[in-house]
Amino acid sequence: MRRRPRAVFALCLAWMTLGTVLTACSTDSPETATLTVLASPELADMRPLLDDLRRDTGITLELDYQSTVDASTALAPGDYRHDLAWLSSDRYFQLKLKEAGQGAERPLGTSIMKSPVVIGMKQETADRLRRGTPGGQISWADAADAAAAGSLRFGMADPRHSNSGLATLVGVATAAAGTGQALRPEDVSCDRLRGFFTGQRLTADSSRQLTESFVRRQDDLDALITYESELLSLNDSGRLRRPLEIVYPKDGMVLSDYPLLLLDPARREAYDKVVDWLKSEPAQKKIMERTLRRPVDPALPRTAPLRDPIGNALYFPDDQKVVDRLLADYGDPGRDRPARVVFLLDFSGSMRGERIADLRATFDGLSGADDSRSGKFVRFYRGERLTVMRFGGRVLDERSLTYGGRRDLDRLRGFVDRADFDGSTAIWSALDHAYRKLSRSVRDHPGEPVSIVLMTDGENNDGIDLDTFIRRYQSLPAAARAVRTYTIRYGEADTGELDRAARKTGGRMVDATDRSLLNAFKEIRGCAQ
Repeated sequence: MRRRPRAVFALCLAWMTLGTVLTACSTDSPETATLTVLASPELADMRPLLDDLRRDTGITLELDYQSTVDASTALAPGDYRHDLAWLSSDRYFQLKLKEAGQGAERPLGTSIMKSPVVIGMKQETADRLRRGTPGGQISWADAADAAAAGSLRFGMADPRHSNSGLATLVGVATAAAGTGQALRPEDVSCDRLRGFFTGQRLTADSSRQLTESFVRRQDDLDALITYESELLSLNDSGRLRRPLEIVYPKDGMVLSDYPLLLLDPARREAYDKVVDWLKSEPAQKKIMERTLRRPVDPALPRTAPLRDPIGNALYFPDDQKVVDRLLADYGDPGRDRPARVVFLLDFSGSMRGERIADLRATFDGLSGADDSRSGKFVRFYRGERLTVMRFGGRVLDERSLTYGGRRDLDRLRGFVDRADFDGSTAIWSALDHAYRKLSRSVRDHPGEPVSIVLMTDGENNDGIDLDTFIRRYQSLPAAARAVRTYTIRYGEADTGELDRAARKTGGRMVDATDRSLLNAFKEIRGCAQ
């Protein structure tokens, strides 16, 4: 009987100890934590490594996949629904935080690995684009030129949802701007990427979906634009008839660094443990070997597929307005992209000689003869509807075509080469004629981008005056009034009137008296579409 209280006490103590153990097991600690992670879909290939992470650290990462741009938009400061976020890039998210103001605190972030957005090309396509390029290096401008000509058909993820698509959009736009710096609002004031995107024949909301679709349609496409790691993995998969050559555009590309973001500060201890494991040399080697992404440590020896240098890394814009404009210009990848441009060209007597030679050289340049970087981004592109109206004291004649190849451009050149000049200049009567004709076109093709480019070297001396034109313009249906006119002043043309007419229609004037006529056309080429 004397031993019984001791036995009861021991039994109670055992139950209390077991209860403590069970309570400890049911409470998250850094040693046994489970962290919820909002993740980009391409990180699904990290699952085997996350099993190693759990084995080595006791920490489980539960990944909730969402396309990167959509995930960035969903990350509302103060209302995070995950412990961590692991995105291919957080640059779009950082722009959103900047836009939200000072109250939006930036989460702690650590880069885990890297992969640039590059172009995977069929070998024959790469060889064709490489011919004639300095050093054999292909640029985004070369790709834009081939796409506009109809000889480059590619797949690219939708930049409204996917980081790889947005990185492509930023990369091509930065190359087109030619500043070598982060894009500014004035760099995207005109859409100069329309020709490039006429080559896009495949899209998807994520890079992984895009890769799967490309495999099914590989016979119909020439290239795939996505992460370097995705292309290397695809080449190794045996699912392609022939591997794609990986092209690192010489004018630069946007690099993704896969930052791991701490959304819930209360999970800092577990977060640090995960970061330390992921950045350790053994883990970085596994990431490199299994996912073909580049390690963040530059001193870590690269595997053979990753020994090629990345080249020029481009800056991501630091202004939300720039990205918003790029996405607005890009629009819906499912829609038809071609636009219509009406060129209203002065063929009065004062254009004889050197001036008409300059105009013809300008059209040669827009037709593909201009081999400069900027020229490749503004050339006429497949599917574009072009109308040329030649005027003097009246509209002398007009021709329209839809660009489908070299033969159409030869027809266009032949029309501009004609030498039947007129003795007077009826600028505003000719512009009124163009708007009257376009009223029917915009009615029959709603939503089609339409604009007018008016080039003249003299003052109006025949037909209606500018005030009469403006009154007639203001009486047009709304769809016709939405057509903008871009005026090019050449020679002795009236600056005030040309500027006033352009601004009245929503366009602007470019003065070609102190620059080449080709450069003046190129300046408004992206706007006038």
